[in-house]
Amino acid sequence: MATILHPAPKFTPAEEVKDAICATLGDILLEAVIEHEELILTVKRERIEDALRLLRDEHEYQQLMEIAGVDYPQRLERFEVVYMPLSVTKNHRLLVKVSTDENTPVPTVTTLFPSAGWLEREVFDMYGVLFQGNTDLRRILTDYGFEGHPFRKDFPLTGYQEVRYSEEEKRVIYEPVELAQDFRSFDFMSPWEGAEYVLPGDEKAEAPKADSAKTTDKPKDTGAGKAADEKAAEKKSDAAPAQTDKGEDKSGAPEATEDRPGKEPRKGETVETKSATEVDKDKGAS
Repeated sequence: MATILHPAPKFTPAEEVKDAICATLGDILLEAVIEHEELILTVKRERIEDALRLLRDEHEYQQLMEIAGVDYPQRLERFEVVYMPLSVTKNHRLLVKVSTDENTPVPTVTTLFPSAGWLEREVFDMYGVLFQGNTDLRRILTDYGFEGHPFRKDFPLTGYQEVRYSEEEKRVIYEPVELAQDFRSFDFMSPWEGAEYVLPGDEKAEAPKADSAKTTDKPKDTGAGKAADEKAAEKKSDAAPAQTDKGEDKSGAPEATEDRPGKEPRKGETVETKSATEVDKDKGAS
């Protein structure tokens, strides 16, 4: 029976490559941890080019798939630049990280991977991280006149400027942001977890509870009984007056129509409305 080979190489667990990679990087490596089945390497910022070269040449991580940025404003070096090399041979991916701040540049890796040019431009555009040696370090996602770096945590959600097309000037213009209303913070509360604050009506739950529930097991508890019936009979109202004609003349009442004199006969050949609207066939024929 023929052996079926899978077209993709076997996945290499992170535990199998960790020791060999750590031994190769030596003093370049600051920390190596495995999280979520991924090997994360933290290296010295000024040695990032050497680290990726060793991973490419000695451990067969041939491709640089992505460069991402992360912002931690509370840190002294607030930015992390994360490189993600891929080994097609081992079917394995690494995460290599360095730390920096707004003013300290990171060495470019375009000398190793030409595709890193656009990736470094994206991190520069979104976070403002500088890359030393990149000959084309300019914005790539935002417009030419954009101010600030939108992925920084201190960048306002509304931005600083808004762009619109001006019919008067027949071109795209920049203007300071003008909000029709204040920015609203929406509460996406989970109905299963509950709110962290007191909702209207919840204060009733803290009211003191009665020692026992009030019940009406006996008629006297409800106020009903023979005594209540007799007392209700005493307050019985009189019957409504009968509607009889007492012969009284009430002023202002109209006279009866039966006593009015009849109308005089209509002058003419016909007196009925139907006959008056019909055409006389004899006259019409004549």
